[in-house]
Amino acid sequence: MIPSKNDFRIVFMGTPEFAVESLRALTKGGYNVVGVVTNPDKPAGRGRRIKESAVKAFAREQGLNLLQPHDLKNDAFAEELKKLKPSLQVVVAFKILPAKIFDIPSYGTFNLHASLLPDYRGAAPINHAIINGEKKTGVTTFFLDKKVDTGKIIQKKETRIEPDDNAGSLHDKLMIAGGELVRETVEAIRTGRYSTTPQQELI
Repeated sequence: MIPSKNDFRIVFMGTPEFAVESLRALTKGGYNVVGVVTNPDKPAGRGRRIKESAVKAFAREQGLNLLQPHDLKNDAFAEELKKLKPSLQVVVAFKILPAKIFDIPSYGTFNLHASLLPDYRGAAPINHAIINGEKKTGVTTFFLDKKVDTGKIIQKKETRIEPDDNAGSLHDKLMIAGGELVRETVEAIRTGRYSTTPQQELI
């Protein structure tokens, strides 16, 4: 039986502006985001004023439940997540999760990556695509497993890289495309209408 959007409980994890678009897509889509996990506030700039993450600022505006763990391996954090009874966890531009965290939801945990995996795994995929003169890139959703950026691919969305694109303009394009893909992937998982592709088949 397909769970309703309200019964399908989502925990979102992310920190920078890039992740906000995906969280916005879920809230606008009417999904039940029961928790938002983001980095702790930290001093920034010359005045060393305490700064909150872009995801925290948006979550507060929306009145969402916030968690800011200092240590993702802490048992107390894992217990806090379990109390939220997540069906699914969505990760966008966040830290590497330990298995005991990404294994909590019944439907798993997926990540959005700003490249067409398996190309440009790891850090700074947008910059590397520009530096290497690629004509296209995109965003990929995949289920987390124990190795970074290697899990089974759920969906992809291609984006053209125009001659006048730079890392900043491409970041913004992929941020929008990523939000759309996260919403589409969540809906596919909720309804069971998806299949996965092992990355080793694409190498």
